[in-house]
Amino acid sequence: MLILRGVSRPLLPARTFPAWFPAALFVLLIAADQWLKSWALAHLHAGQPPVPFLPGLLGWVLTFNTGAAWSMFSGSARLLAVGRILVGLAIVAYVYLRPQTRFMTVVLTMIAAGAVGNSIDGLRAGQVTDMLYSPLLSSVTRAINGSEFPIFNLADSYVVLGTLLLLVGSFTGDSRKKTAIETQETVRAD
Repeated sequence: MLILRGVSRPLLPARTFPAWFPAALFVLLIAADQWLKSWALAHLHAGQPPVPFLPGLLGWVLTFNTGAAWSMFSGSARLLAVGRILVGLAIVAYVYLRPQTRFMTVVLTMIAAGAVGNSIDGLRAGQVTDMLYSPLLSSVTRAINGSEFPIFNLADSYVVLGTLLLLVGSFTGDSRKKTAIETQETVRAD
């Protein structure tokens, strides 16, 4: 606890969203993922060449994945879906049982929504619908190992972006905590 002028407060005050926010974000992210998958199924055809959306950055290509990233565990879509949904719901429960900062609430909810979004496909169709192709990312992976970057979907993006933000946040959170501890020690010394 940091004590200033006789007032006690937590070292790093948690800024949390209202209780409804994680659930609303979770539902909104899953709805966007499912909508884009439905759109792709209605407007794209498997096996067709990429259709540019943002030339050089992003295009549309309809594919299906019965496994995980880079087609690992192919043929295991339903089993993976059960695991994904359990992980996603466990993360949502964690956010409610242990309220997080706003940043962590958003990041964890993104990861949970991504896991559940892909599990819906796996349970419903036995495969995950993918439609986003990145020529830029493919040029990087071709340079590294000669292969194309996997075609992905919004749920995949939520998981990857959420995980990257979680990593970045873990480094910046440590520096904020260190600064707060140094401030606390300075206040005590006075």
